[in-house]
Amino acid sequence: MWIFLAFLIVPMIEIGLFIQVGGLIGLWPTLAIVVLTAMLGTALVRSQGARALNDLKSSMNEMRDPAAPLAHGAMILFAGALLLTPGFFTDACGLALLVPAVREAVLRYVSKRVTVTSFSVNQGFEERPRQPGPGVIDGDFYEIEPENRPPQGPSGWTRH
Repeated sequence: MWIFLAFLIVPMIEIGLFIQVGGLIGLWPTLAIVVLTAMLGTALVRSQGARALNDLKSSMNEMRDPAAPLAHGAMILFAGALLLTPGFFTDACGLALLVPAVREAVLRYVSKRVTVTSFSVNQGFEERPRQPGPGVIDGDFYEIEPENRPPQGPSGWTRH
C-alpha cells in the first residue's frame, strides 16, 4: 500500500512543483535547473560513493561490522537514483541523502526499528591438513599444448 501511495503522490508533487516553478521562472530555466541538478548529483554521488567504498574496505580489513558503510553505500545509491529522476522534490530528497549527517539520522531511525538476531566475524582462515578420503586418488597432471595434442577420436575407454 505504501509503495502505491508513493508512486501516486510523488509524481503529483513533482507536477505541481514543475507548474509552480515553471510559472515563476519560465520553461527553459526550469529545465536547465533539472539538468544541472542531475549533473551535480552525478558528480556528488561518484565522490561520496568512492568514499563509502573505501570505508567498507577498511571496515572489512579491520574486521569491524560493515553494516554502517553498507547502509551508507545503499543510501548514496538511492540518492543517485533520486537525482537522476527529473523533478525538484526527488532532487531535494537525493541531495539530502548525500549529506552525511542526514544519512546518519536515517540510519539511527532505521536501526531502532530493525532487530539483528546474530552477527559473527571469522577471525581468519583455518587451515586444516588435507587427508585424502577413501575415494580420493592422488595424482599429477601436465597440460598438452594444442599443437601437440593427439588426434581426437575414440578414447579407447568406451565401446562403439
